[in-house]
Amino acid sequence: MTDETAAAQVRMSVQDHVCVISLNNAAKKNAITPEMMQQLSQHLTAFDDDEELWVAVLDPAGEHTTAGLDMPKFFGPTAIAKPIPAQQVDPLGLARRCRKPVISVVHGVTYTVGIEMMLAADIVIAADTARFHQLEAKRGIAPLGGAHFRYLQRMGWGNAMHLLFLSEEFSAQRALEVGLVQEVHPYGAHRERALDIARRICTCAPLGLRATKAAALTYVQQGEAAAIAAIPEIRKQVFASADFKEGLQSFMERREARFQGR
Repeated sequence: MTDETAAAQVRMSVQDHVCVISLNNAAKKNAITPEMMQQLSQHLTAFDDDEELWVAVLDPAGEHTTAGLDMPKFFGPTAIAKPIPAQQVDPLGLARRCRKPVISVVHGVTYTVGIEMMLAADIVIAADTARFHQLEAKRGIAPLGGAHFRYLQRMGWGNAMHLLFLSEEFSAQRALEVGLVQEVHPYGAHRERALDIARRICTCAPLGLRATKAAALTYVQQGEAAAIAAIPEIRKQVFASADFKEGLQSFMERREARFQGR
């Protein structure tokens, strides 16, 4: 194993109920190899399956989110890419998605698949250094990881086509204006802000948060009628939880709730 191969990996750490997952291939601006994509899927799956982990923060190492896929390893004559197993979380959110809140941290070069992975998350916190580029059309192809519909979900037809058709780089401020990111902060402070948001989310009932995300995804995937039809089951699930009882008790006692995710 070469030093370059050894350095290209995805790391995961846990801070209380928060899981931090980091792409780490900084020598190549976090270019994503097939192995890294598989590792990212495995870590996201471990997060999603662990009832003690409530929020994930995707925070790429170094100064750049990613320059994109390591193209020869995905599409070259010696390509080694394999599909993500169906039972694992898909980092692009095209198959299995995380049930829990996911925050994406972006900075520096954030190209192609980096944008698509951040849009598969729920909240995006950007550094003011972030530079975005959905450049597939300039390479004779088209976005294949969800950009073609997630741009529409975030910003509407005109803004989406403006960025996708031009295939030009745009700034963190422009991403904020059109709704691709939720906040922009000075580099470094953006990481602190993402962790702060994650910890604040953890003061809410995790089962309620998961029910909220599931209901929102039902609307996106199946429409308003399906989202309305899902309400009775959501009500049944959350009203039967110990966290619901704790929420009521803490309200009556005028104190902060101590949720356990049960």
